[in-house]
Amino acid sequence: MPERRTVQKARKDKRAGKSPTTQAGEFVHEEIRKVRRGQHGARSPQQAVAIGLSKARRAGVALRPPGKRKAKASTRRSAKYAYEAGQGKRKPRRRPRVSRAVSRVLKREPRSTASRPSLSRQTRRAASRRTATARSAAARKAAKTKGEALCGSEESGSDQGASPTLTRLGVKLQRPNKNPAIHGSE
Repeated sequence: MPERRTVQKARKDKRAGKSPTTQAGEFVHEEIRKVRRGQHGARSPQQAVAIGLSKARRAGVALRPPGKRKAKASTRRSAKYAYEAGQGKRKPRRRPRVSRAVSRVLKREPRSTASRPSLSRQTRRAASRRTATARSAAARKAAKTKGEALCGSEESGSDQGASPTLTRLGVKLQRPNKNPAIHGSE
């Protein structure tokens, strides 16, 4: 069962017009937090991500199941079931014995799979499967939508605002005009 805070964050993302994958990301973050806190473990970082995505689908995030060449048949079937349950097209049956068994098995799995190094390895591996063009496009889109967060801190004294990487990508970031009434006079 996802935390109320996670569901609220996902709904806020939906209202902001963000994609289903971004909404599902909140559930993945929750799952990684649970593994780090020791509530349960995961066999691999991919398993933690998969649990989060499944919870997101069941909670009603419109994240479609993967296509034919993207995942194996059992994964697609499970994702389709979760998606339909979340969209109200299927009434999920409660199976307490299965639920208990899964919980017991997950408690025996390692917690180190949600550590920074293992998540970093997984991220790099996933990125390496994408083409350079796709990675570049993703970076460009991220830079456009992130805005102020990618600019250096204001104490650093750089007037440029954007890092050399962002400049190479052809992205221009502008700092918002400060309102003297709010921020005080400089």
